[in-house]
Amino acid sequence: MHVTPRVIGMRLTHVAHLRLPFGRVLGYELQVSSTADELPVSFDQRRHVAAGERPGSWMAITLRWDVDDLDALATAWRRVVERHGTLCSVFEPAEQPGTDPRLRAVTLGLGRWVEHETAPGARLSDAVRSILDTHCTPYSRPAHRLCVVQGADEATVVIAADHSHVDMWSLLVVARDLRAALDGRLDERPVPAFADHTVALRERPRAPEDVRARWREVLRDAGDVMPRFPLPLGDLEDPVPERVELRDVLDVDASAALSRRARELGVSTLALTTSVMTAATADLAGTGLRAVFPVHSRYDERWHDSVGWFITNSVVDSADASPAACAAAIKEAVRLGSYPLEDVLAPWGGMPQAPGMFAISWLDLRRLPVRIDHLGMQAQYVSAAGRTDGVMVWFVLDEDGMRLRCRYPDTTTARASVRSWLDAVVHGLRRQARRAGAEITVAGVEMLVDRAERTDVATIARLLADDPIGATRESLDLRDYEEAFDAISRDSSQFLAVVRDGEEVVATAQLSIVPGLSRGGATRLQIEGVRVDRHRRGRGLGSALLEWAHEHGRARGARLAQLTTDVERPEARRFYARHGYEATHVGLKRTL
Repeated sequence: MHVTPRVIGMRLTHVAHLRLPFGRVLGYELQVSSTADELPVSFDQRRHVAAGERPGSWMAITLRWDVDDLDALATAWRRVVERHGTLCSVFEPAEQPGTDPRLRAVTLGLGRWVEHETAPGARLSDAVRSILDTHCTPYSRPAHRLCVVQGADEATVVIAADHSHVDMWSLLVVARDLRAALDGRLDERPVPAFADHTVALRERPRAPEDVRARWREVLRDAGDVMPRFPLPLGDLEDPVPERVELRDVLDVDASAALSRRARELGVSTLALTTSVMTAATADLAGTGLRAVFPVHSRYDERWHDSVGWFITNSVVDSADASPAACAAAIKEAVRLGSYPLEDVLAPWGGMPQAPGMFAISWLDLRRLPVRIDHLGMQAQYVSAAGRTDGVMVWFVLDEDGMRLRCRYPDTTTARASVRSWLDAVVHGLRRQARRAGAEITVAGVEMLVDRAERTDVATIARLLADDPIGATRESLDLRDYEEAFDAISRDSSQFLAVVRDGEEVVATAQLSIVPGLSRGGATRLQIEGVRVDRHRRGRGLGSALLEWAHEHGRARGARLAQLTTDVERPEARRFYARHGYEATHVGLKRTL
């Protein structure tokens, strides 16, 4: 199976790589008009804010929208901010050394749009970075910002906040709510505030002794600090400028294939990815995979629509690269992160962090209960720029594939070490995707289901014409087929499949993933152009290809498979009926 990424819509990016249209840059300034009660501060908020005022502590999402009315956008933004308590709170520095920062609820006054000048020769991404570095810091009042880049044809909306108030899930909630408010359909019912979650987390049962013992063991093996990257990173006595790499790991079909491979092995896609990382770490460093592993704390549905830092840290400790062992390691990591860390890590005086800390984050957007049309809106999830002494890897999966972002210290040593590890992980994931259900066995012969290449077009055209009906409607001009092939190849919803027996193409089918509103928004798998070489018929090849097509559809989220066949093909209708297809509809066609 071909797994080199093609076009990937949603971008996991960095401010230095941010794509923006050229135009005016506007920011909406909200002023704090009054300060109210003190609010509880979570363990992770305290760690973040106690590091002090600094640029580059924010995270953001950008979306392409038509923005015709800035006043309407400002009104919608205020409604969203007022809906979410954490966006109506600000941090204040500790009053005395050794005390904690304070978090207070605030009332936000009137706002106004301000145009931010872009210096001649400066990039718009640098201008946006400067705005967010200034207005989205731990002690900003408020610590969030709405910006608009007004291009010639459409605008880019930038939603950003200091990390103490949001996580990536929260950015999706805010983006969804802002779009709903603009469209006049925002749910006005109040949602629980993050401060309530902080209280609820403190009231959860203390970690049992076996969890505490496991934390002690993991930290002891790591030198009484959180896990560190297993390869050399250079001199990190002080944080250094960061290097950020963005990698498109798998396109949509290869990502679906990786999920199929995981199911074949009886594990999750995350567990299989962990297996690949464990093997890469063992090959390069001669040790197991040990890393900080963020887990979300939205353990109850009531927090799904809330905004805040619902992330806590755990550790994944994987010494065995077998998928089953890695699945157990992930299960353990989730359990280790399911108890209040402030209490668990008290013997170390908090989270014991050291230069070289290694963290791996996993976000599968397909499984989140909060959804936006991130492909249609050309969403970009943006990280800030700064200095670092650790390695952080983010994996993000969505309907368009898998990609990763990696931040690490920009030293010569770290470049070589981290890149070699990333290369090994990406290569391993692509290798697993190639093995994912791409082989079928027909009459004892192993064959390969593959994405068709342009050199296969002539053979596919011959297969399409090789029956009495096809012979009357197929063209003899290959240019028509090659143009159609090029159009299919550009469309990520299409998979033109061929079955290869060695170097010979012996069957083909075109598979289309069709989103729809009917049947509760069900996605469908449309199957067309199923053909088997006449010399290979009657051996089960068509059945094997059809079952592979069904698995492809399931991996792409399809809940229904549908096809049409000519009324003059009674044998084909009997074939499909044997595979569970029912003649429930009448298909109609006309020439255009």
